[in-house]
Amino acid sequence: MLKVTNIRNDFPILKREVNGKPLVYLDNAATSQTPQQVIDVITDYYHNYNANIHRGVHALSQEATDKYEEARAIIQRHINAAKPHEVIFTSGTTHSINLVANGFSSLIKKEDEILVSAMEHHSNIVPWQMLCERTGATLKVIPMNQEGELVMKTYHELLSPKTKLVFCNHVSNALGTVNPIEEIIGAAHKVGAAVLIDGAQAAPHIIADVQALDVDFYTISAHKVCGPTGAGMLYGKEEWLKRLPPYQGGGEMIAEVTFEKTTYADLPHKFEAGTPNICGGIAFGAALDYMNHIGFDAIAAYEQELLTYATEQLLSIEGLKIYGTAKEKTSVISFNVEQIHPYDIGTILDKLGIAVRTGHHCAQPIMDFYKIPGTVRASFCFYNTKEEVDTLVAGVKRAKSMLL
Repeated sequence: MLKVTNIRNDFPILKREVNGKPLVYLDNAATSQTPQQVIDVITDYYHNYNANIHRGVHALSQEATDKYEEARAIIQRHINAAKPHEVIFTSGTTHSINLVANGFSSLIKKEDEILVSAMEHHSNIVPWQMLCERTGATLKVIPMNQEGELVMKTYHELLSPKTKLVFCNHVSNALGTVNPIEEIIGAAHKVGAAVLIDGAQAAPHIIADVQALDVDFYTISAHKVCGPTGAGMLYGKEEWLKRLPPYQGGGEMIAEVTFEKTTYADLPHKFEAGTPNICGGIAFGAALDYMNHIGFDAIAAYEQELLTYATEQLLSIEGLKIYGTAKEKTSVISFNVEQIHPYDIGTILDKLGIAVRTGHHCAQPIMDFYKIPGTVRASFCFYNTKEEVDTLVAGVKRAKSMLL
């Protein structure tokens, strides 16, 4: 049982007001808030051991290096990667996906096919389109149904020996749908295809055991799990990471450089060119420690309780429609009120101190599928309360009365 009042005290921003109203922060799918425990880690870094890592012999550099590599080990344990060098620090999920897409440019041929799901974030669509443009490969789409679930029968029909890569989000950022990634991965491997799972939206709610999943690549952004922006990670199986060429050239990713030839460093440094976001990586590890201390099972149970309550309360509003009604979903509700543009509702909610996201949520194909311009998205975290849900519902009712 979560002690939500105590948890809320860990988050300084939840005490502030917006437009003279207590902040009700329901935009967690875009970015989660940061607890004081993680803020303290960031402050400690800049106060006490701010230095570049790996190459320094002085004490501060060694301390920073130790902390940074400890964070890598925390992430390795969290996702159950076999080896720490299978965890590559990146700036976030978008960086991670582009790293893989760039690497496959030399491995994909014109006759090859790439599969991507219909409910992807733009960052898991555009890099593969760019890869297809470079290589001549064909991009095919796994369709979805009205409930916001992938049509798995069609997925199996699309798979063939030509399929080389499959990409899918673990959880849809726009709908909250939890996709059947075990089935997706297993079927792809039967035809010899590699699989990348975008775990950005799943990470706050679900621990992905990458060895149990047998996934080839998995991505997480720190700012979705109570960590800082500009930090993230790419998990890759060692054999794949060894096959892919470096994404960027520079310091740290080399073993030896001459004007005639450069040899590359071993993993993970091969993919970590330049000075990294050292503080961000350390804080990423601290954020995962914080969430694991609370417990992901307890977080998931509480967030499902919030989701059920919020769904029931919002559906009591006449004319309100929820998009994404999958049987398995996380605590995200995308909705519209008939005859009202989502932006207008979001603007009024903001005046009431309620932070939600409006628009296509970087998932424009989903909005095109439903033939809508966008939605209002309320996304809940373990520090939200039923009282905040009530405030949201009252706010939507007020917006409706003002706009109709």
